[in-house]
Amino acid sequence: MPADVIMPMLGMAQETGKVLRWLKQDGESVHKGEPLLEVETDKVTVEIEAPADGTLAGVRVPEGTEVPVGEVIALVLAEGESAPVADTEPRVVREVEAIAAAPTIEPVTMPSRKRGRLASPKARRLAQERGIDLETLSGSGPNGAIVAADVLERQAPAAVSSVWKVMAERTQRSWQEVPHFYLHRDVDASRLQSWKRVVPQGTSVTDLLIKVCAEALKRHPRVNGGGAVNVGVAVATEDALIVPVVHGADALTLPQISERRRAIAEAARGGRLRPDDVQGGSFTISNLGMYGVDAFQAIVNAPQAAILAVGRTTDRPWVVDGAIVVRPVMTLSVSFDHRVVDGARGAEFLDTLASLIEEPAGLVA
Repeated sequence: MPADVIMPMLGMAQETGKVLRWLKQDGESVHKGEPLLEVETDKVTVEIEAPADGTLAGVRVPEGTEVPVGEVIALVLAEGESAPVADTEPRVVREVEAIAAAPTIEPVTMPSRKRGRLASPKARRLAQERGIDLETLSGSGPNGAIVAADVLERQAPAAVSSVWKVMAERTQRSWQEVPHFYLHRDVDASRLQSWKRVVPQGTSVTDLLIKVCAEALKRHPRVNGGGAVNVGVAVATEDALIVPVVHGADALTLPQISERRRAIAEAARGGRLRPDDVQGGSFTISNLGMYGVDAFQAIVNAPQAAILAVGRTTDRPWVVDGAIVVRPVMTLSVSFDHRVVDGARGAEFLDTLASLIEEPAGLVA
């Protein structure tokens, strides 16, 4: 049987994906695991691999088209196999047209029903939320179907990427639906800076913070949301803010964390992230210290329960044993989802985090 190439679901809230570029053409030989095409999702651009060895055939979705997740977009034929004779229209289009063409049980004297514009479920929902008449839009999907991007284009400049638009939509939803509360604390970063001086060159402050946060999350599983300790790191790209993940951070050494963080950051900026790179995050770190920001409050990256916002480290007056001295000080701000974490548990987590930064002995590995 031919192996289906489908539009994958790369996130819980994802409904569609856009085919950006076919890396193989119809009729070309492919090998299992070889990149076939690039797909743009609500989070990132990823490469989709061939599901089997064979010949790519039946490519039915052109570049630039957005289709529902789970849709068959091409086939991989084994040696000697031929493509089945089938309608090349996407399933969702065929189903809508079949429903529109089906006879009704109304008397023949009744007026016929008017067929509405072909549109994806997400496009209809967005149009309803924004009060946009689908009849006024041009569809860029298969057979002129209206997709989510067509609705979003009505209220966003053309220069804004679809990744940015979806990111903005998800951020807005999180801000509106998640009851945030914030805790702030200044910490003495002297030991953190000393630690950085003795670790391998190229290790960043963010790497140290991943290590510290992973330990704090182990001690406070409610803040982690339960399960594996997978720390996401906010990375700014030209198109949007992406949060690739350091999986199992609590079980990694500092050199392993640093290597992984560099790899996913470079992949994010180069548009080479894999689906697994952006899935499963349980906590997020957003560090703007390198931009000269003293402190800020971040929006929780739902469905996670908390996010750490880190400002720059600057020399400030600090009281030690009743005397005023100058110490490098860093401001930590943690945003919490109040439905998951209450104030007391949030304060306990922040206290553990601050204590590990001020005295990271035992974490150096």
